Amino acid sequence: MTQSQRVFLVDGARTPFLKARGTPGPFTPVDLAVQCGRPLLARQPFDRTAFDLVILGCVNVMADEANPARVAALRLGLGEKMVAFNVQINCGSGMQSIDTAYRYIRSGSHDMILAGGAEALSHAPLILRQSAAEWMGGLAAARSPLDKVKLMTGIKPEFFKPIIGLERGLTDPITDLGMGQTAEILAHRFGIDRQSADAYAMQSHHRLAAAQKDGTLENEVMTAFDPDGTVYDHDNGVRPDSDMQGLAKPKPVFERPYGKVTAGNSSQITDGASWVIVASEKAVNAHGLEPLAEITDSEWAGLDPAVMGLGPVMASTPIAQRHGYGVDDIDLWELNEAFAAQVLACVAAWSDDDFCREVLGYDAAFGRIDRDRLNVDGGAISLGHPVGTSGNRIVLHLANAMKKRGAKRGIATECIGGGLGGAMLLEAVQ
Repeated sequence: MTQSQRVFLVDGARTPFLKARGTPGPFTPVDLAVQCGRPLLARQPFDRTAFDLVILGCVNVMADEANPARVAALRLGLGEKMVAFNVQINCGSGMQSIDTAYRYIRSGSHDMILAGGAEALSHAPLILRQSAAEWMGGLAAARSPLDKVKLMTGIKPEFFKPIIGLERGLTDPITDLGMGQTAEILAHRFGIDRQSADAYAMQSHHRLAAAQKDGTLENEVMTAFDPDGTVYDHDNGVRPDSDMQGLAKPKPVFERPYGKVTAGNSSQITDGASWVIVASEKAVNAHGLEPLAEITDSEWAGLDPAVMGLGPVMASTPIAQRHGYGVDDIDLWELNEAFAAQVLACVAAWSDDDFCREVLGYDAAFGRIDRDRLNVDGGAISLGHPVGTSGNRIVLHLANAMKKRGAKRGIATECIGGGLGGAMLLEAVQ
């Protein structure tokens, strides 16, 4: 693969991920992007106008924030001339912003890009039913008072029961399966039991709690302040005291009574934003920057939406094959924790001889990923999954985790609703 310019991840920051608790949270997507963007830009040695472009992943764009990338760029003081646009590929949107920046800079057309993701799932809309929309349209078009009265007699109770937009967004339109149901399919295919899924979820909470306590996230998570002055300084969905007894209590959500996917071993619905600064070698040298990592490859993959959870396998494997890497050549993995069963199914797929031969083109299994290299500081089960943000967060955290541990190489990867997967290879700066 020809690469005209080296591409570096220079720095990044995110907000705390805030668990949705039944009512709209204190921040919109742009609010969140600004909350972590300001301190990130304030610690840079260059002027804010040095960026060539702003790209922001966001799935649930609010009506008052059309093109949230542009709104955020202006609120961050990047200037009226700053071009900014939004990208959307479901759960991969935050990684797509980095990948787009990576490809622009690699080609030589740009030198420094601010790439992020922002999502406020607590603000996901309630949607009128089609029958209610048609009734309201007829009422608006009625020309006489008598016509309006006639239409008023047609009011039905169902008109006042809106559709939850988030629920439909988490249902695949081709298979009509909820994302959790696709995880159940994988659990059945690879023999993932409930106890294993719960144990994985418990570990995720314990790892995040440890990272919060020992200061691992200090330069990554920026404190956010709402208009009332309330302080948000940590991912508030974490349960440090999570144990197997507690995780055994919730009933399966999708496939009762024998399903493996529960609220306790699934990612949390949250609000959050994340930014990274992506730069060329020329920009790094010009501004005296110290990159966290070098971005050296990326891949997107499509697969059957019914098994979308295998997206990390289908996207990461081509990267490993291109570079001749085996499982032991990847020091760290950030695999977005949509569902514990889904993560464990990916690990199982890579260590399954038949799957690797028939699907991935290997002569034998790729190998089993050591759990000490996988999501070392927890993941979406413990901190949440704001869909437009998560892909950005896992790349940022991978870079920070690699630098902390002196790792040579890491892959950030995720499954994506609709039957897609994304992956990005980072390497230590040489």
